[in-house]
Amino acid sequence: MAKAGQERQTAIRAIEEQLAKLRGPGRPQAGRQPSIGELRVIHGLAVKEKATQTASRLERLIARYQREPGVRGPEPRPRPERLERPQRERPARPRIDAQGESTGKRAPAFELNSFDGKTVSLSDYRGKIVVLEWFNIECPLSRYHYETKNTMVELAKKYKGKNVVWFAVNSTNNTTPGANKTFAEKHKLSFAILDDRSGKVGRAYGAQTTPHMYIINPRGRIVYEGAIDDSPLGRKKEGVINYVDNALAELTAGKAVSTAETKPYGCSVKYAKK
Repeated sequence: MAKAGQERQTAIRAIEEQLAKLRGPGRPQAGRQPSIGELRVIHGLAVKEKATQTASRLERLIARYQREPGVRGPEPRPRPERLERPQRERPARPRIDAQGESTGKRAPAFELNSFDGKTVSLSDYRGKIVVLEWFNIECPLSRYHYETKNTMVELAKKYKGKNVVWFAVNSTNNTTPGANKTFAEKHKLSFAILDDRSGKVGRAYGAQTTPHMYIINPRGRIVYEGAIDDSPLGRKKEGVINYVDNALAELTAGKAVSTAETKPYGCSVKYAKK
C-alpha cells in the first residue's frame, strides 16, 4: 500500500515537473509556448493519477490559454496544397473581325451635294463598303494620284463590282463647282466629287490632309483611316504598300483589315474659318 502511494506521488511530481517545464503558474514568459494539445495530454495523466489539484490547475490554465491570443491550439491538419488553375491567355481582340465588324467609331452620317448636282446620303449606302477620299484639285499630293499616277481612278474601277462605292470629298473652302466639274471630266471620274466647302463633314471625320482616306464597312463603321500608301509623291521606288488596296482586298474577301490606321500625308485641308 505504502509502495503504491509512493509510486503515485512520484507520478504526480513527474507531472508537476513536466507542467513546470512547459508553463509556469504565472503569466507566460517569452520563449517556447506550449500548445493546448500538450496541456490536455498532461491533464489526462493528472486525472489518471487522481492528482485533483494538478488537474484543476491544468483546467484553469487551458481555459486561460484559450482566451489569450497567440497561444497555439492543436496542430492543424495539413491541407493539401491548392493547385492554381492556369489562366488561359485570351488573344487580343482585333480592332476589326473577320466579318468586317469593327470596334472603331461609327462613321458620321452626312448628306452632301455633288458638284454635278446630285444629292449623296451616306445612309443610302448601308450594306456597301464606302471609300471617302479627301481631295483638293489644287494640292500637288492629291493631283499626283490623278496625273502622275492613276491611283484613285484605278482603285475605284478595280472594286466597283465588289460592293464598293467611292466618293471624293472636297472641303476646300474656296473651291468652285466649275473647277471640280472640269477636273472630273478631264480625268473621266467614275465617282462623284462631293461639295463640303462648309467643312462640316470633314471636321466630323477629322480629315487632316489631301488625300486622307476613310473606308466604311457595310455596318457603317470606319475600318480604315489614313494615307493612301506609304510613298508620298512616289519617293519609294520599290515595295510600295497601298493601304487602301490592301484593306479593300481583305474586306471584300471576308477577312479582317490587318492595318486599320496609318498617318495621312498631303496638303492640309483648307477649311473655312469658323
